[in-house]
Amino acid sequence: MNETTVTVVGNLTEDPKLRRTEAGVDVLNFYLASNARRRDRETGEWVDAESLFLRVTCWRQLASNVMDSLRRGDPVVVTGRLFTRQFEVDGQRRSSFELEAAAIGHDLTRGVTVFRRTRRAGGPAWEAAPQPEEPEAPEVATDQPGGSDDTVADRRLAAAS
Repeated sequence: MNETTVTVVGNLTEDPKLRRTEAGVDVLNFYLASNARRRDRETGEWVDAESLFLRVTCWRQLASNVMDSLRRGDPVVVTGRLFTRQFEVDGQRRSSFELEAAAIGHDLTRGVTVFRRTRRAGGPAWEAAPQPEEPEAPEVATDQPGGSDDTVADRRLAAAS
């Protein structure tokens, strides 16, 4: 079987929708907008180029984790299998690109996130073991505009020194 695996960076255009199949398998869908940016030669400004909209499908544990983690507008990186879905509308044959996700994460170039491991009953011992809580980093003033409005990484570096 010939599969096309791609990685797409974009934003959720809607909240994810979770449902369960008749066989009891979780499946989740959302739409992803990926906007290329380019520099306008005349103005020197960065402008949005064409947008790519994809329907993303997640199965099983990934579906459940996405439902608990992502919301409309979140910037994400999605890796998965790209395929074309064929359908008919008013007798006209149509097609759309869809992405069956293998992995999804927040785009950390656009913000920070906190990871929490999913605990499954009957899984490996390392999954069931309690995870140590990381101590809260103290607030540290910086030279950045906004005073203590620094990043988590800045606070961690300051706390370590």
